Amino acid sequence: MTPPSDLAYVPFISVENMMRLVHSIGIETVLRELAEAIEHDFTRWPMFDKTPRLGSHSDVGVIELMPTSDGDLYGFKYVNGHPSNTKQGLQTVTAFGLLAQVSSGYPVLLTEMTVLTALRTAATSAMAARHLAPKGAKTMAVIGNGAQSEFQSLAFKAVLGIEQVRLYDIDPAATAKCARNLAGSGLKVTSCSSSQEAMEGAQIVTTCTADKQYATILTDNMIGDGIHINAIGGDCPGKTELHKDILLRSDIFVEYPPQTRIEGEIQQLPEDYPVTELWQVITGQAEGRTSASQITLFDGVGFAIEDFSALKYVHQRALNTGHVQQLDMIADPDDPRDLFGMLSRAGEPG
Repeated sequence: MTPPSDLAYVPFISVENMMRLVHSIGIETVLRELAEAIEHDFTRWPMFDKTPRLGSHSDVGVIELMPTSDGDLYGFKYVNGHPSNTKQGLQTVTAFGLLAQVSSGYPVLLTEMTVLTALRTAATSAMAARHLAPKGAKTMAVIGNGAQSEFQSLAFKAVLGIEQVRLYDIDPAATAKCARNLAGSGLKVTSCSSSQEAMEGAQIVTTCTADKQYATILTDNMIGDGIHINAIGGDCPGKTELHKDILLRSDIFVEYPPQTRIEGEIQQLPEDYPVTELWQVITGQAEGRTSASQITLFDGVGFAIEDFSALKYVHQRALNTGHVQQLDMIADPDDPRDLFGMLSRAGEPG
């Protein structure tokens, strides 16, 4: 049988190689560089195809596809969200993604995105906070200490210079896990026994809980003037974290309104409630934080352009390293019109 040609191979990054790549660069460097890559693509926002993610919802979770293109490259991510998976020893979120040339449709990268999604989610949060959080903020409360909490903490340290994180989770074991993982990071870590305690002295609060339900992680009396709220746990219909009154006191910033109105905190509000698109703040077409007393809310649900940025970043960063495998994925017959002939010859002896 004739060996596959070079055109048959697609670069592939496994979970193991993704972790090796991140460590070879440095986790905080990756978070900073991802934040820059995502911000750059937000400045090109009008160039991208934009559509709410395509979700298949069930009683136990959701499976989604998140596609976009800038006209040159096309990318998509497959991702699930199953909050009860941890009870079975499974991840709440798993993902993989693909990047392809628009000109030919040929893939140029296939990669794991479970680790990469955690990194890009945290990088997006920190990038948004750079435009919205109080200047000089040094303390962040992290409420919900599951799989995303360490990434958020390190991203805010790397991008904004946060020095202290105050942790709370309804499961003390999750808080202990997060505190243990952040030991030696350079952050001062305080484990708290309530969300109210975690909020003490915080200028930024990140909520990243996993339960698929309408929840009240933050109540109105917990939010004082000048705080930036990074609400990233709400990411599907029927799942929120903030009391509605907080939204009514905040200036709200979102990625893509048609998606966020379905999945984000603002699903609690009328469809015409005013929000500001983050890309407009980044390009100077809209204002972000305008005063020290302003409450800003980033209602982050995750959008395909952020995954596109992450795929492109990894493609550029990994290809000339030893962290890539080549997968025989594309059929490449000698005659493009003779796919059957290639199949037939593969069954011939010798």
